[in-house]
Amino acid sequence: MAYDEGLAARIRKTLAGQAGLTERKMFGGIAFMLNGNMCCGVLKDELMLRVGAERYAVAIARPHVREMDFTGRPMKGMIMVSPDGIHSDQALQEWIQMAVQFNASLPAK
Repeated sequence: MAYDEGLAARIRKTLAGQAGLTERKMFGGIAFMLNGNMCCGVLKDELMLRVGAERYAVAIARPHVREMDFTGRPMKGMIMVSPDGIHSDQALQEWIQMAVQFNASLPAK
């Protein structure tokens, strides 16, 4: 299992109806793109989110969250949320909404 298909299905359900939604294999998992920009995704069993620099400090301070780091250098504005942080659909929806709000500030690609 490269990534949690159940979590991916939950994300699809949460993002249903979003304009410009596409999916793309990325980072060994799956990414959900809005208007060509990476919004969120799944790596193994964790939720990957692009929250941006302004929301990063608030997001990283929450429980079950860590910085996204593949190479020893954290990716700016990106976080990972462990399964414990997205157990409920409401928690997942809140996290995804944060990423969608940041994505709305970006120009379409």
